[in-house]
Amino acid sequence: MTENMIEKPRVMLVSVDTGEYDTERSIAELSELCDTAGAEVAAVVTQKRPSYDGATCIGAGRLSEMADTCRDMEIDQVIFDCELTATQIRNIEEVINVHTIDRTMLILDIFAQRATTKEGKLQVELAQNRYRLPRLAGMGINLSRLGGGIGTRGPGETKLETDKRHIRSRIGYLEAELKEITARRENQRRRRKKDGVLTAAIVGYTNVGKSTLLNALTDAGVLAENKLFATLETTSRAILLPDGRSVTLIDTVGLISRLPHHLVEAFKSTLEEAANADVILHIMDASSEYAETEKKVTEELLHDLGCEGIPVVTVLNKCDLLPEGVSAPENTVMISAKNKVGFDELLQAISSALPETAKRMKLKIPFAQAGLIAKIREDGNVFSEEYEADGIAVDALVDVKLIKACEGYEV
Repeated sequence: MTENMIEKPRVMLVSVDTGEYDTERSIAELSELCDTAGAEVAAVVTQKRPSYDGATCIGAGRLSEMADTCRDMEIDQVIFDCELTATQIRNIEEVINVHTIDRTMLILDIFAQRATTKEGKLQVELAQNRYRLPRLAGMGINLSRLGGGIGTRGPGETKLETDKRHIRSRIGYLEAELKEITARRENQRRRRKKDGVLTAAIVGYTNVGKSTLLNALTDAGVLAENKLFATLETTSRAILLPDGRSVTLIDTVGLISRLPHHLVEAFKSTLEEAANADVILHIMDASSEYAETEKKVTEELLHDLGCEGIPVVTVLNKCDLLPEGVSAPENTVMISAKNKVGFDELLQAISSALPETAKRMKLKIPFAQAGLIAKIREDGNVFSEEYEADGIAVDALVDVKLIKACEGYEV
């Protein structure tokens, strides 16, 4: 028997520091993305410049050095930590003679690897095609070849135009398919609202432990890995809160700084779960040195989705990695999803943040008013019912419409 070992492609990471963002942090994140994609980072190149070079993004001298390094270190691929044009990619590849992609292409590739549902695959393909369309010019060779043969005479059509027409047609088809799925998702949201189902959207930066939390609270069985973008599809599970109410937790796709615009657009129907939730659970990695930056990225996206006015519970996960004695800041809950620590406080915080739709009450209802118990049962829940000498002792979750009627019997 023989064992075939699949070698990881050796990649070089390239960053041009123009002062736009924290280059060191961004390169570290790009390295994590490479690990998720199954590549080995063999070299890192950075260059400070006032702006990107229009032809090659990076300076000509540094590009020449990169060509030597690629040859000496047997680099399989070069990945730039910014968005490249098709012309820049072509010019770079002509000098270094190594396949070159940018940060967006890498993220799209990871999404393509990890999409499992029909909706996820459609969203990824749509994002890929939207990204490729303006970059077709300059990509590859023989793009200006004219079609020939019977039935094709006349002005003809270049291969570039054919490719563009094909991609536009495919984009139209994918948008129509996703429109149907979005409509179904919207109907589900309306049905949940109509049935009085409370929802809590779990949002946050990628790899902060959102899926681990959902699994720990509900045994959902969602893939939870220590890798970026382990979850792409939404998963929803119901849990019972201390006040007796039920809430549906909805896991969402993780966020990342400078998330490609095409991906945000393609995954909008998934991300909009947050905008339609009754409460948002903003999960943060308490052990991350970049926690504040990650928090800002999440808050900006929630603002773009129109989530103002929705109560937010800030949850600091991975508190087991913090030094002893560190306490939670005001209006936050500290938990460890992995070790199932702090869940009582978390569930209590969710209960307090949700709008009051029902209230758990202990009542002593006179026998003459026994019909009230049937009304409570219609829209609420009766946990226990005991007949005593002076009335019926009831422990119940009372709908907001009946709270006033029941207040006189509360014990």
